[in-house]
Amino acid sequence: MASALRKPGEVCWLNILTPEPAQARHFFATLLGWTYVDTGIGHTVQVDGHDIGALFDLAGPNTPKGTPPLIGLMVKVMSADGAAERVRTLGGKARPPFDIGSAGRMSVCHDPNGAELDLWEPRSLQGMDVDASAQGAPTWFETMTTDVDRAAKFYSALFGWTARSTGAESLTFEFEGRPIGSATRWTLAGAQAYWATYFAVKDAELLSRQAVQLGAEVFLPVMAVRDTRVVGICSPQGVPFYVMQRVG
Repeated sequence: MASALRKPGEVCWLNILTPEPAQARHFFATLLGWTYVDTGIGHTVQVDGHDIGALFDLAGPNTPKGTPPLIGLMVKVMSADGAAERVRTLGGKARPPFDIGSAGRMSVCHDPNGAELDLWEPRSLQGMDVDASAQGAPTWFETMTTDVDRAAKFYSALFGWTARSTGAESLTFEFEGRPIGSATRWTLAGAQAYWATYFAVKDAELLSRQAVQLGAEVFLPVMAVRDTRVVGICSPQGVPFYVMQRVG
């Protein structure tokens, strides 16, 4: 996929919350080639000179108590207020939208299954335009969910995504005819539904070994999924994420 500014209905930004932010920056820079710009309150994360999100200290004053290390997603919308009301109408939860200075307006939301996915109405900050196939770039998004059918109906109605079944407990989401993500039934007892991010890599097996050498834990060894190879990794600071090598 060529570099392109994300449209309303697409994931446009990542917010990475981590303890030991300096060590986390080093880990991701070494493993995925990320670079950073210090903003004073965090660091903007870049791939090939393109912004993809921001990395913040989990212990920062704006982080709700009890928040685990994570990578949060933001979806671009035309109106944060209108989209937040739509979330509520469709059975999800949405906090009142608020301004982030002149950058934009956002709302913290949860779908009917409990997975957080925030809304972003851009102003000066339009979001990512990185090539999704570039090494270290966000390339796929998957909701691990308790109810695949409910997730399909919610996101189709909210963002206009098309849901196509890929099995009894999984489906693929398409946006304007392009596959952009998926939903998989989360069967672990007591697990909270969430959105996972996959980053593009050229060699999943090599990167898996590198991650371990850097002190990370591989919780999902290299696995072939259709025309991809994926690995699940937890950074030394506790941030879970996936990498994806496309082989088709």
